[in-house]
Amino acid sequence: MKRSAQNTNWIGGMDLWMTVTAISIAILLIFVATQVQAQTFTVLHTFTGGDDGASPSAGVTLDRAGNLYGTAERGGFTGSGCGSAGCGTVFKLKQSQGSWLLNPLYVFHGGADGINPQAAVVIGPDGSLYSTNEGGTRSGTVFNLRPPATACGSVLCPWTKTALYQFLGAGDGAGPVGTLVFDQSGNIYGVTQVGGFEDYGVVYELTHSAGGWTENVLYTSPALANPFSGVIFDSAGNLYGTTLQGGELEYGSVYQLVPSRSGWTLNTLSSFENEGDGNEPEGGLIFDPAGNLLGTTTGGGNGGGGTVFQMTPSNGWMMTNLYSFTGFIFGPFASLSMDAAGNLYGTTDGDGAYGYGSVFKLTPMNGGWSYTDLHNFTGGSDGADPFYSPVAVDVSGNLYGTTAGGGSTNCSHGCGVVWEITP
Repeated sequence: MKRSAQNTNWIGGMDLWMTVTAISIAILLIFVATQVQAQTFTVLHTFTGGDDGASPSAGVTLDRAGNLYGTAERGGFTGSGCGSAGCGTVFKLKQSQGSWLLNPLYVFHGGADGINPQAAVVIGPDGSLYSTNEGGTRSGTVFNLRPPATACGSVLCPWTKTALYQFLGAGDGAGPVGTLVFDQSGNIYGVTQVGGFEDYGVVYELTHSAGGWTENVLYTSPALANPFSGVIFDSAGNLYGTTLQGGELEYGSVYQLVPSRSGWTLNTLSSFENEGDGNEPEGGLIFDPAGNLLGTTTGGGNGGGGTVFQMTPSNGWMMTNLYSFTGFIFGPFASLSMDAAGNLYGTTDGDGAYGYGSVFKLTPMNGGWSYTDLHNFTGGSDGADPFYSPVAVDVSGNLYGTTAGGGSTNCSHGCGVVWEITP
């Protein structure tokens, strides 16, 4: 049976269209691959376990000048009360003549000074640093660090530390975790993982007066069980966060706290169910420009390795699974970050090609999200286990973060690194 001339022309046209399309796709793939390969991973500092610290698990904070600030859970002072691993440090990384120099800002000494800072530092309205640490003679501390009053010509220029509040480990909470946040009046808000009502943890506020800082427990209840990340504000003054446990099935929840004259009212926006939507969110939440909440879970989801999710305020709050990680290993522990173009960045703790974690990017595309693997940690000199380190994004699109392990072999599992990825 002969083909008609019309069919032959149509088929020939289709062959040409398919050839051109295939070439276009190949060129696009080469372009995308080139773009991915153009990402350059660099270790900015390898921790030694000495005065610079060890195990920086909470990521870094950028100031307007491009300097990096962070906490190291271990290292520093190794005397009484700290053990051989050390009580931890606060550090600053400053770029100078093409290289990065680390300056230890503070070394913890245990006791009333506290130990093991596991939260990121925040830059307060006054330009100084605020964060928390655990343990010591109390059940954790909210502290402030200020630079020396006079200029210092040495690399070792310790800042002045002030304990704003020391937790007693009872109704006021214990073990402060997550990133602190300020309201417009300069009050500080945060969470503790335990303490409070039947050890479920608390959401607290610190207010300042001439007599110092006073804690006000905003909420503590089994309905808000073990908050592990900090809280964020919306424009109306409501607070939002996640709980590691709690929810209807004890797989964690997303919550809202609404202020009123009689106190704060808890609204559980979503309870995780383990499989489709994930479980145990250890990272915090961020808002996108449209007012949606974005977060992560460490496990569960369609692939078993955690999720990236979105909460949309439409007829109540609706949860959408944006991406599921594969494997039955720990996925993202940290909060997400978003750049000006709406791309999302994050880290996984045990995922990646080598099982030591990864850095990823999610790009909005055709109503969905396209996943890009930016770096897979090998457990060697590039680091291992980002843990609670989010990705810090500067104005040029450079990415920064930390790993708690890998790097120097001075520590049992490596002392950790600060890394940079440049586009």
